[in-house]
Amino acid sequence: MFKTLVVGMLLGMALLAGGGYYYFVSGMAPAAAGDPMMPFEHMLATRSLRAHIEKANIPPPPIAANDETLIAGAKLYKENCAVCHGLPDHTPPVIADNMFPHAPLLFKGKGVSDDPPQESYWKIVNGIRLTGMPAFKSQLNDTQMWQVALLVAGSDKLSDAVKKELMPEPPPDASTAPMAAPAKASAARR
Repeated sequence: MFKTLVVGMLLGMALLAGGGYYYFVSGMAPAAAGDPMMPFEHMLATRSLRAHIEKANIPPPPIAANDETLIAGAKLYKENCAVCHGLPDHTPPVIADNMFPHAPLLFKGKGVSDDPPQESYWKIVNGIRLTGMPAFKSQLNDTQMWQVALLVAGSDKLSDAVKKELMPEPPPDASTAPMAAPAKASAARR
């Protein structure tokens, strides 16, 4: 009796594992950015992310959240983050809606201003798997990552000087933009 129960449980686990494997390798699992989520995908990914961040036990920011820090963070944010996460009071970037999951707009609604800066810092340092959020630990130094983390954590209470730094650059004036040299006709005929 006990042997039959153990064999049955092992067989059931093997069938479950084989079915899961088949689900992924047969192309039935969603893979495209526009596909619907898998069952429990959001819940499992969120819980895993939160567990990693809590386990990291990141200390408080080593720099003050003053205008100098936030302006430096705003410059870095515009260079590295705005293409996906947008800028305050501007049209969301097209790329944000074409990612899966969608890139959160950090200056719309509460953004991540309800998260402690340590959480944003962890995400900036490590990135987030399967989301398009890259790790910046090899591109930015520790101070720069804290500057961006403090900026987004305080995105709901930025000074006018910081908001000004987050304004997009005006497009170049067409009349002053350098023109490309025309290709030589003889080279094009060869």
